[in-house]
Amino acid sequence: MTNWIEISAEYSGKSGKLSATRGRWQRYFFLGLATNLVFWASAFLYLKVTPPTYTSSSAINLPGAWTNANVNLPNIGQANYENVSPYAALSTQDPREIYKFIAESEPVLKAAASQLNMSLEEFGNPRLKLIVNTSLMSVEFQAASPEKARIKSIAFYQALQARLNELRNQEASQRDIGYQSALTSSQKKLAIVQKRLSNYKASSGLSSDNQITDLTTNIEQLRRQRAEILAQQQQASTRLAQLSANLKLSAGQATDAFTLQSDQIFQQNLKNYSDASAAVVVLESKFLPNHPTLVTEKAKRDAAQQALLDRGQSLLGRPVSLATLKQLNLSSNNFSNTAPRDTLFQELVKVQADQKGLTTQAQALDQQIAQLESRLKILTQQQTTLDSLKRDTQIAEAVFSSTLTRLDISKSNTFGSYPLIQLVSQPTLPKNPSSPNKKLVLLGAASGSLFVSLGLVLLWWRERKNSISDKTVNT
Repeated sequence: MTNWIEISAEYSGKSGKLSATRGRWQRYFFLGLATNLVFWASAFLYLKVTPPTYTSSSAINLPGAWTNANVNLPNIGQANYENVSPYAALSTQDPREIYKFIAESEPVLKAAASQLNMSLEEFGNPRLKLIVNTSLMSVEFQAASPEKARIKSIAFYQALQARLNELRNQEASQRDIGYQSALTSSQKKLAIVQKRLSNYKASSGLSSDNQITDLTTNIEQLRRQRAEILAQQQQASTRLAQLSANLKLSAGQATDAFTLQSDQIFQQNLKNYSDASAAVVVLESKFLPNHPTLVTEKAKRDAAQQALLDRGQSLLGRPVSLATLKQLNLSSNNFSNTAPRDTLFQELVKVQADQKGLTTQAQALDQQIAQLESRLKILTQQQTTLDSLKRDTQIAEAVFSSTLTRLDISKSNTFGSYPLIQLVSQPTLPKNPSSPNKKLVLLGAASGSLFVSLGLVLLWWRERKNSISDKTVNT
């Protein structure tokens, strides 16, 4: 009886342990099964409930062009502009970051959304990524349909271009304001110096450098003429001295003879005296000294003689006698009728007239040369002021022209701070949705099931091992 009780108790203990072990295994099994069902149900529910999302991709390039232009203005100056590559200062800034900031700004996104009649929340934000070691920036847009995603990308690119053009126009307007201010200032300065130059030319009479050159040439020509006339005058003086020696007349007497010869009244008085003297000689051969006719004719002769002497004194400025007048007589029909003397006197008169004319010409040339030299001295002094005014005018013209040229060039250089961008990759039309990704979801569910199942198995194994260890210790 005692043995049966012991056997019965031993059997009951073994049966309880087996039942407990089986309970633990079932508990872990059902727990794993439930967990896996949750994973897979959630995955299939997510795939079924979540709407598909399509992603359109494109790429924008920012060229690194470096251009410059030079404009030469003959006799004035030059103007140039330089469009520096945006990557020249890459160590301090990346122009792509600036474009990325502009692309993500609210004005661009609002403009793109308004094109599609969408709200800003519905349009969403682009996913921008800068590609390392390139000038490219990738753009991605998500939408519920492929076409809608593509349209979003196109609208975004158009809005970005419009915003960049707006910024370029604003920059150009601000730059034009500065140039216009400088242009107005330089134009006023140019007008002032030009007016000052014109007024000085009008007041001084000096309008060009050619005037001084021409004046100097004229003075040299007059000096040459004066030298030639002085040479001719010297020849005439020498000839006059020679004739005076032949006629036994001094130069002063020759001058007096020329003076008497050229006076019509003296010549008329000389003719009257000669005629009266000849008549007296004829009458003295016919009548007695007291004859009335002879007396009358002598009276005429004496009157003519007195008139001749008075006229000679008046012309020569000193008292004269008949002997002196006879010596100074140049006529061929009066006091002396010697033909050679008459010829010499004629030559003397001619040479005297030439010598006097040459003297007058020399004096006139001396006066002209003195006047021109005085004028040249004044013009030379004025030339300094004129050159200074011309330099001021040229500088003002150069500044005005270069400023105007820079203004014109700046209008054509609209890509200075915001270079032109290129859409190197057109927005794609996706064929497959980017989310939800069925493969990734299933892979995630499978990975979750695997890790949960493995974890439960390890827990069950650890608990079983601990139970066996306790049994060994109790035994």
